[in-house]
Amino acid sequence: ADAGSIKGCQLLQPLFEYSGACAGCGETPYLKLLTQLLGDRLLVANATGCSSIYGGNLPTTPWTVNREGRGPAWANSLFEDNAEFGLGLAAGVDAHLRLARVLIERLQGRLGDMMVGALLASAQPGEAGIRDRRAQVAALRAMLPSIDDPDAGRLHALADYFVPKSVWVIGGDGWAYDIGFGGLDHVLATGRKINVLVLDTEVYSNTGGQQSKATPLGAVAKFAAAGKEIPKKDLGLMAMTYGHIYVARVAMGAKDAQTVRAFVEAEAHPGPSLIIAYSPCIAHGYDLAFSGQQSKLAVDSGQWPLYRFDPARGAMGEPPLQLDTDHPTVSPVTYMRNEARFRMAEMVDPARFKQLLAKAASHAAHRGAIYRQLAGIKVGADVQPVPPAPEPSPAAKE
Repeated sequence: ADAGSIKGCQLLQPLFEYSGACAGCGETPYLKLLTQLLGDRLLVANATGCSSIYGGNLPTTPWTVNREGRGPAWANSLFEDNAEFGLGLAAGVDAHLRLARVLIERLQGRLGDMMVGALLASAQPGEAGIRDRRAQVAALRAMLPSIDDPDAGRLHALADYFVPKSVWVIGGDGWAYDIGFGGLDHVLATGRKINVLVLDTEVYSNTGGQQSKATPLGAVAKFAAAGKEIPKKDLGLMAMTYGHIYVARVAMGAKDAQTVRAFVEAEAHPGPSLIIAYSPCIAHGYDLAFSGQQSKLAVDSGQWPLYRFDPARGAMGEPPLQLDTDHPTVSPVTYMRNEARFRMAEMVDPARFKQLLAKAASHAAHRGAIYRQLAGIKVGADVQPVPPAPEPSPAAKE
């Protein structure tokens, strides 16, 4: 099955189940999808928040294993240092792989050039390539007990690192936009291969509904009782400015195929990746049975534009930013009036709410214009730089 398609990935076993999250939670479908695509070689650094509560509600856990006993390795870190914690996981994986490569080269004379060469080469992409690599590792482990050398025992313990691991740093918007932003920015700036998934509910969901920098203009939350006055922080646009980070903004309820493509492309990207996922929450104040329709309204009204920024496209002479949504076709009012977090602002002060609606529509149009302009810019090596302005003549200087 094609894991990059909706039908194909749904034939893969999810390794995230029975989460105990709120009914209709918009975060858990992304975790389920992630485990279907990468679950048996996944390492997760999970920031404290909703996802750590339903993800680690011991003595049970929704993270599970397949019939071979393989599943995600999951750990919860602090709210403020989860990105750094995930960077440590990635560094540890890389260090173990380097040591395994050193050990297998030392034992090459006893293992044979063919086996060593196959394991030192990069694994072929896709599930078939992973299965082949696991078969090679099993063959290696079968040979190692017969080799009388301390390096053989050490290599036996590290052999699984020849199978590519996928490290994901996961958390909510309170972590990514606010308290953990400094660490997140640092990790993305390193250039190391690491993936970040932000489950964006646009509010501090787990701690009582306080506003975060992800809270949209006009929404009511604690510390924004009459509606937030400034727009949502554009975390994705900030990450794009580095140029080497894969960035995607997704909404599964609006365009599930685009969501799957983003996850596949993020994993394939050789550097850091950032996926910002629209996550309906009970704090939004509507029946989450309609979260799919409301997600679509968020996209169609321009409040949640969908895009994928892929540096590989720039290397091919194409615009790195690819928009996955058209011009808004629905008024922001249609989207906002469906949610209590916006309607409460209208109840408090109808005149002010009318102003907030106008500002929200204006901001959405402004942001959309910026994205459309960026989506037409090529940054590849074949693009000629703008020539410098000529020096003014001596007469002009005088």
